Amino acid sequence: MTTTIDTPAPVSAPRPARRGHGWRSARSAIGTIPFFGYVAVFLIIPTAIVVIGAFRAPGGAFSWVNIKALGTSTVIGAFVSSVVLSAVTAAIGAVFGGLLAYVLVTGRPGSISRRIVTAVCSVLAQFGGVMLAFAFIATLGQAGMISNLLRDWLGVETTGAYLYTVPGLILVYTYFQIPLMVIVFLPAVDGIRAQWREATETLGGSTWVYWRRVAGPLLAPAFLGSLLLLFANAFSAYATAAALITQSNPIVPLQISGAITNEVNVGHADLAKSLALGMVVIVAIVMWLYALLQKRTAKWLG
Repeated sequence: MTTTIDTPAPVSAPRPARRGHGWRSARSAIGTIPFFGYVAVFLIIPTAIVVIGAFRAPGGAFSWVNIKALGTSTVIGAFVSSVVLSAVTAAIGAVFGGLLAYVLVTGRPGSISRRIVTAVCSVLAQFGGVMLAFAFIATLGQAGMISNLLRDWLGVETTGAYLYTVPGLILVYTYFQIPLMVIVFLPAVDGIRAQWREATETLGGSTWVYWRRVAGPLLAPAFLGSLLLLFANAFSAYATAAALITQSNPIVPLQISGAITNEVNVGHADLAKSLALGMVVIVAIVMWLYALLQKRTAKWLG
């Protein structure tokens, strides 16, 4: 009988650290300096200025005056109007944009129609400001094309005054909210596999079961995240509203502009900073929720 003795495997010596590894890491860190510089100049420093200015009196001393001004009826009304405007346009954009994204996915992959619609949505999502305001005035204003057609053909007289109110802004904002929803929601809809529906049908599940038990739960985080992104996009929009509404300040961005450019009550720059601080807090909460939902979506669809 032969006895076998197991000998321990030789222990290899640890490999010496590769030369130049630390230098490559340093070079990678140096490459991020322009990005962090950009973030510091255009995000961190302006935010710090807003926060400090919101708690500062005209003389430079610490004060709660500007923060207390946020409790006035005018400011509260502006915040309510901004939230309603953002929520309604986000909901409309999310529903119709989500449906359009689903229609694009159900078509043939790589089709010309899908590429055209995606390209158009990419352009329209960035179309805003004075150009968008002029387009709606030229179309639906008192002398707009549709207003003239209604007047000449149907005898319906319209002044288009609603364009210069918050309901008019809802209509105008929806114009860029829907294509933005298509752009941000399309990747999530693309992640849904056709095999999942086939498996549901094989197991006897109906279309309703598929959407309630499979596709719905998978798309819900992405849909809600896109909804929050649309809300933040509308809440911070300024140029289009400023081009349409010049006689009042019904939303917060116009309130900030009015506080800065007011020629009657000079020195309201710190009040504008307190208004901006309120917007920063709301947008920060929304984007924090958006980041949580995006993280969950990436985990599910990854």
